[in-house]
Amino acid sequence: MSIREQMQADLKEAMKARDNETRDALRYIISAFKYAEIEERRDLTPEEELKVLRQQVKQRQDSIEQFQAGGREDLVEKEAGQLKVLERYLPQQMSDDELARFVAEGIAESGAAGPKDMGKVMGLLNKKADGRVDGRRLSSAVKDALAAL
Repeated sequence: MSIREQMQADLKEAMKARDNETRDALRYIISAFKYAEIEERRDLTPEEELKVLRQQVKQRQDSIEQFQAGGREDLVEKEAGQLKVLERYLPQQMSDDELARFVAEGIAESGAAGPKDMGKVMGLLNKKADGRVDGRRLSSAVKDALAAL
């Protein structure tokens, strides 16, 4: 079952359960899928659906930061609730230990010698991560590991 099919089924369940937060979050992401299909003029592949989902998750994270800076706790709660719903559909994230091993392997494979090689390491690891680690978290881990070299 694709991400979208699972979301459609979960949307029906949320509507039956009168779970407005889940319903609204799922409706929004499903409409984002439809918008992306209109832009591409074809059905999305599962990888493209995952990419749209990641974009929506990142958008929620950015919104939360901005609302916190603006003191809008009501909107922070709304966005955080939607973020929790969307995160259910992302691949399982790496643990801290897995991330440390992943970064160490990437540094060794790329032959990085210090912080100036961060772009080379990030390019390699972003391709291999397959959505299992957030870009910010990966960047921070790579930066720390390269600084220790």
